[in-house]
Order: sequence, then C-alpha cells, then structure tokens
Amino acid sequence: MTPSGDSANRAIDVHGLARVEGEGSLHVAVRDGVLERVELEIFEPPRFFEAFLVGRGHEEPPDITARICGICPVAYQMSACAAIEDACGVQVPAEVGRLRRLLYCGEWIQSHALHIYLLHAPDFFGCRDAVELAGLNPAAVERGLRIKKVGNQLMEVVGGRAIHPVNVRIGGFYRAPSREEITALIEPLKKAREESLETIRFVATFDFPDIEADYRFVALSHPDHYAIEAGRIMSSDGIDATPMEFAAISVEEHVQRSSALHARLRGRDPYLTGPLARYALNQATLPQTARDAAAEAGLGPVCRNPFKSVIVRAVELYFACDEAVRLAEEYEPFEPAAVPVPPQAGTGAGATEAPRGMLLQRYELSADGTIKSARIMPPTSQNQLSIESDIRQVVEAGLDLSDAELTARCELAVRNHDPCISCAAHFLDVSIDRS
Repeated sequence: MTPSGDSANRAIDVHGLARVEGEGSLHVAVRDGVLERVELEIFEPPRFFEAFLVGRGHEEPPDITARICGICPVAYQMSACAAIEDACGVQVPAEVGRLRRLLYCGEWIQSHALHIYLLHAPDFFGCRDAVELAGLNPAAVERGLRIKKVGNQLMEVVGGRAIHPVNVRIGGFYRAPSREEITALIEPLKKAREESLETIRFVATFDFPDIEADYRFVALSHPDHYAIEAGRIMSSDGIDATPMEFAAISVEEHVQRSSALHARLRGRDPYLTGPLARYALNQATLPQTARDAAAEAGLGPVCRNPFKSVIVRAVELYFACDEAVRLAEEYEPFEPAAVPVPPQAGTGAGATEAPRGMLLQRYELSADGTIKSARIMPPTSQNQLSIESDIRQVVEAGLDLSDAELTARCELAVRNHDPCISCAAHFLDVSIDRS
C-alpha cells in the first residue's frame, strides 16, 4: 500500500483481496475529493459452461453444472433439474421435492456458516483472516466449524458427498437414503440449530456502518414456506414471474472490464438477489422462532443496510437448520427414487436460491434430448452492478477516512454479498485512485 499526494489526490493499491471465491479487482477513482468512477473488474478466465453443454444429453446438466462451484453445487444441480424437467413437461413427486429441499438445506448450512465465521466475521474484528480471528475468539470459529460440519454431513448422506454431490439426477435421485441414515442426522442438526441461534446473537454485536441502499430486490417466493428450491420470481417493485418469464425480461451484457456478464431487467435498473432480497420478500414465511430471533437482533421486516447482511445470513442459517430438522423427522424412504424424464423438443427454465442469491438456468432441447442452447445466470452476475453501487455509496460517505480505512470498507462492501467470482466468470485487487 503506497499512498501518494494529499488526501484529495492520492492512489492506493491493494493486491490480492482474500476471503472471496475467485479473482478480480476493484478500481475507485477520486478526483479533487469527488468520486469519479467505481469499476468491479473480474479477470478470471471465462468458464464456457454454456458452450460445452450444447450437444450434450438432457440428463447431463446436473453433473456438469455442479462443477461450476464447490461451495454451491446443489444450487446448480437443482436449477438444472428444474429447467430440464420444465422443458420435458415433468413434475416430480412431493417426496422427491422434500428430499431435494433437505439436501439444499445442507448446502445453505455449510455455505452460510463458512461465510459468516471464516470469510465475513474477520472484517468486524480487524483480523486478516479466520486464523487470526481464531486466536482472538477461538470459541466463535470453533462454533462455525461445528455448524459447517453438520451441513457437510447432511450433503454426504443425501447427496453422496459434500462437494459436487453424485446422487442427484433428473427426475430425483439415484438412491433415497434409508430412514436410519436420515435419523442419525437429527440430533447433530438440533445442536447446529441451537448454535445458529448463538450465531445470530454473535453477529448482532458487530459494529455496522450506518449505510442504507435503495435496492430493487428479486428472489424466489412461495406462499407456504421460505423459498429455496422452487417458487415464482418476485421483486420489490411488482414482478411476479415464472423462471421462463423472468429469463425473457432479464438482459445480460458484456462490459470490457469483466469476464462475467452484467444482468439488468429490461427497462429497469440493476437488481439485487441473495439474503437481503429473500428476507425482504419472504420474511413473513419464516418460522416464528426465526422472526423472533431476527427482531431481537435488531432487524425489521426489511433490511437495506448491506453490512447487516451477515445478520440476515445468520437468520437464514437458523432457518436452514430448523427446516432440516423438520424434514429429517418427517422423512420416509421412497421408491422409485426418481421418475422418468423422457426427452422431448422444448425449452425450459428453472430457478433456485443459492446461498448467495438466485440462480437461473434455461435449456432448449431437441426431440432426442440433445441440448441446443444453454443459459446460466449465477447470482454474482446479477449482483455486480448493485455491488458497485454499494461501493460508490461507501466511498462517497467515507472520503474523510484514511486510505487504509477506506480500502478496508470497500473490501467489506464486496464481501457483504459473498460473491462467487468463479461462478460469475463464465476479488480481488483494490485500487483507489485519488489523483
């Protein structure tokens, strides 16, 4: 870090922002004390998953797309299954849907615990990383690791393994776990549920910058439960759409500074997906215990402070544990574990809620099931413009901060949204130029 010039004319370069998944950079330019430019650059090489899905069979996307991300593979598998089943006109039985939801809870548990304790909390304690935080507050980090372990165990039992599960297929699963396998998870899940309540109390003590943003929230919504694996796509300004309808109104554009596409809604401003959006649109469908815990942590029915997203994530962590307990207690093995999904010519779309935001996939199939086209909209591509807007607000409110303080605040503003850059590249170096 090499400051130069006076406070209104200086440059700061920070190389290698840690605790985000993937590679990118952030450049902030300030001229004569006035913010001129904010650019979130993603320079990780494109992944080309859409291209090499073309020509594959209609049963292959769940296994292929799971490899896009090691943190949220279930999200890719579930949205792929939903899209292909939509294209083929198949609706899976309720028992398949419940087991998918249970598997998804495992992903939410492990991902939210990872983000809260290992990626995000160090910022609020002035620590470089989770190792330093563990030296300062070992009990907190150990709690986070215990919760994450339970999420991993759930994914192993239902998905076959914790990373890139192998038990998921179009139409259901290769194998439905035994009652004994699921029952063995109930007590660990109950303990994780209790520790997730402690997590909410823990993050509520953090010192948050006093910033609010005027987001357009977009998330799945369901009238009967907190939406994870299915629902209609709703927005805070009146959108009510199926995944296919939303795919038609969402526009992705390439910008020179990024190897990831930027998503907008036709004729509308950027939008935000993820915990803040889910909570704002679906808070009423959370269990009463989760709503009570949120209120005790200082959350109202809507949270617009991006720095407090860690509280919302902790509330969702509690919900995922609680929902997993319910589903595990009610579970009964079923046969067959999957229903047939015969190929047919058509187009289908599916959307689910990855821990960091809504994930949409759309496929066009030929009559024999060959994939003719594929589209994948990961959460970070949809959130990039809102993240840049957050950083703009942070810089404008913090021009009187030192270089080190402002850089740290900008890094935190990015980590608030838990971006998965590898997913989006189908951060981070930070440069603040005040010259």
